[in-house]
Amino acid sequence: MTRKLYLPLLMAVVAVLTSCNNKLDELSSDYFTVTPPVLEAIGGKVPATIDGKFPEKYFKKKAVVEVTPVLKWEGGEARGESVVFQGEKVEGNDQTINYKAGGTYTMKTSFDYVPEMAKSELYLEFNAKVGSKVVEVPAVKVADGVISTSEMVEKTLANANTAASNDAFQRIIKEKHEAQLMFLIQQANVRSSELKAAKAFNEEVKNINDAANKKIENIEISAYASPDGAMDLNTKLSEKRQDNTAKVVNKNLKKDKIEANVTTKYTAEDWDGFQELVSKSNIQDKELILRVLSMYSDPEQREQEIKNISSVYKTLADEILPQLRRSRLTVNYDVIGKSDEEIANLADTDASQLNIEELLYAATLTNDAAKKEAIYKKAVDKAPNDYRAYNNLGRLAYEAGDLDKAEGYIKKSLSLKDSPEANLNMGLVALSKGDEATAETYLAKASGTKELNEALGNLYIAQGQYDKAVNAFADSKTNSAALAQILAKDYNKAKNTLASVEKPDAYTDYLMAVVGARTNNASMVTDNLKKAVAKDSSLAKKAASDLEFAKYFTNAEFMSIVK
Repeated sequence: MTRKLYLPLLMAVVAVLTSCNNKLDELSSDYFTVTPPVLEAIGGKVPATIDGKFPEKYFKKKAVVEVTPVLKWEGGEARGESVVFQGEKVEGNDQTINYKAGGTYTMKTSFDYVPEMAKSELYLEFNAKVGSKVVEVPAVKVADGVISTSEMVEKTLANANTAASNDAFQRIIKEKHEAQLMFLIQQANVRSSELKAAKAFNEEVKNINDAANKKIENIEISAYASPDGAMDLNTKLSEKRQDNTAKVVNKNLKKDKIEANVTTKYTAEDWDGFQELVSKSNIQDKELILRVLSMYSDPEQREQEIKNISSVYKTLADEILPQLRRSRLTVNYDVIGKSDEEIANLADTDASQLNIEELLYAATLTNDAAKKEAIYKKAVDKAPNDYRAYNNLGRLAYEAGDLDKAEGYIKKSLSLKDSPEANLNMGLVALSKGDEATAETYLAKASGTKELNEALGNLYIAQGQYDKAVNAFADSKTNSAALAQILAKDYNKAKNTLASVEKPDAYTDYLMAVVGARTNNASMVTDNLKKAVAKDSSLAKKAASDLEFAKYFTNAEFMSIVK
């Protein structure tokens, strides 16, 4: 936008032009532009570029002019870096402007954004001399400012998704109980000593069956023969061991009136068991035996090669092979935990009856923030060294807008465990406090959290990296994602995102009004501002001075909404 900066140059003419060559009539607003025409906050800064041109025979040869950009608002100002221009006969290192040809120049400036700048104006102030004579040049307004839509990240951050430390509660836990019946070499009968083991196993099955919170899934019988002797012999032997074991188990079940699904199988030569026992033993030449197993797959060749290691075969026969002549009994069952109703009630009335996993789970059963906080505090009392409850208390504080309280809880959580979720939440706290560098450090350690991309998107908005923010948010349907899209000037995508926000709030509507303003849709502006102000009356004051809506400051309907 071209700015009419005729006033400062009009005054400068007094100092830098000869009285016999007045060039005022040749000076026009076409000589000066400010980019952007309305200043805008980007990554916490307010940048501006001022391009100007000194016309021919304008800048006196002994003139020196210092120009300083100043952003002014009610009650304050911010000063940018000054630029000095000099005439041809001035000795110095500043930009020289030729008297006859004139010259162009570019000034770049940037201010640290503060909220008061939303209603401000950019001026140029001059300090001019011709020789030793000081010439007074009045300050001149060159731009309006500041559009602060990017700073709405502070509001969208308040609704950012935090990362929870999850419980490990399982309603149904798979458990099993095992026992073994041992057999003598080349025998399949269940000896009296082993009947005692079978009876003890059955007692455990009975206890499981009688328990109110347990349910038998099945009983497995797996019979084996040791890998010595002929294959056909071992096959028949392991099958008989299977059948005889099943008879004993079924007899005991019937006696105690226990109904259970019993499955059976047999393994003729238990090479897997053999290899496991050898690998855990201290037998001489253990590695040689294991190497034989890996080299040969044929059972008979394996057996022969191992027998050839005569120095250890007797040890194998005495210590390893007897352990493989067995039937393994396994009862698989479910342990059924407390119902949601029981857990919720105990969390409220007698938390001592809940373990830490049940307590953490109880907090997920309510949407009441006060109840969640009370439950997490009980979890802290029960398990003071468990990082999860502290992190979740920090989440609640963050969501309530108490950043200092959130920071305290999350730092305690991190002191117990450097978890990704607590790092993510600490990053959000730091970002909400305006500390982008610290936020970036924490978020770098939040890998694996599903909320990370959203948090990074907010960080990129705060840093002014809008395209990266859009990519980070991907297809997320949140206010933050829409804000990034607006700042990246993808208004159609922003409109679709805002229309898909699951729980739209006042800022959802406000951002939709901004999209309307940027796409010249007057009804979209007013319709959505009405909804925004109805949800949050403070947004009326914001809209009244928000330069996003500058075109509508004379619109009667707009003014009726924001008055």
